[in-house]
Amino acid sequence: MAIKDNLKKLHYNSPVVLTYAAICVVMLALDFITAGWMNKHLLVCYGHPSLIDPLTYVRGLLHVVGHAGWDHLFNNLILLLLVGPTVEERYGSSNLVIMIVCNAAITAVINGVLFSTGIIGASGVVFMMIILSAFTNMQKGRIPITLILVSLLYLGREITTALASPNDGISQMAHIVGGVVGLLFGIYYYKMKFSRRSS
Repeated sequence: MAIKDNLKKLHYNSPVVLTYAAICVVMLALDFITAGWMNKHLLVCYGHPSLIDPLTYVRGLLHVVGHAGWDHLFNNLILLLLVGPTVEERYGSSNLVIMIVCNAAITAVINGVLFSTGIIGASGVVFMMIILSAFTNMQKGRIPITLILVSLLYLGREITTALASPNDGISQMAHIVGGVVGLLFGIYYYKMKFSRRSS
C-alpha cells in the first residue's frame, strides 16, 4: 500500500523531455537487439543522401533520437535531464517539440548538403537547450552576462574544436547548429514575450 501511495506522488513533470529521453533509450535498445540495423538504416543521417529515398527524410528527423552507444546516450541524457525541464517549463511543451523538430531538420539539411559524414545523437538538441536555458532570466532591456558567456564559450569551443580536429568522429557541426538554433529561438521568444506585454 505504501509503495502504491509513493508511486502516486511521482510527477511526470516534463512530458516532452522525459518522453524524448525514453524514446532515445528504446531506440538504442532496439539497435542493440537488431545488431546495429536500426542505426544504420533508420537513424544515422548520412551526408549527400538520395533525395528519392523515402528513408532520407525519416533519418533527417529521427537522427536526434539515435545514439552510437550507451556512453554516448548517457552523456546526452545527463545534460538533457538537467536543463530540459527548465526549458520546457519556460517555453512550453508544444514549442519545445517544434524546436526539436526544426533542429533535427536544419541539421540534416546542412549535413546532407555540406558534409559526407553521418550524424546521430541528441547532442544538437541538448546544446540548443543549453543556450535556451540562458534566456530564462532575461528581462526587458537587459542582456544577461551569462547568456553572452555561454554563447561565446560554447560556440567558440565547438568552432575551435572543429577546426583543430575535423576528423575526431564527433560532429561539431550538429553542436554548432543546435547552439545557433537555440539562440535564434531564444531571441524570437524574448521579442514575442515583451511585444505581447507592451500591447
